[in-house]
Amino acid sequence: MANRTFLPSAPNKTLWIIAVLIGVLGILVHYVRVEELSKYNYEMLLIGFILLVVGTTYRKV
Repeated sequence: MANRTFLPSAPNKTLWIIAVLIGVLGILVHYVRVEELSKYNYEMLLIGFILLVVGTTYRKV
């Protein structure tokens, strides 16, 4: 079996900015009531986190 090691890479700048914006927006609408967005605050935070995980796991994403 090949010796594979996990080498995370930094996500590109665009993906990082999008993920952080979605995550911060998810946190903000938890505390500041916005009718259409407040019901999805946990999902937005989760999507931001998943985008960061995908960006660090796969290269050139």
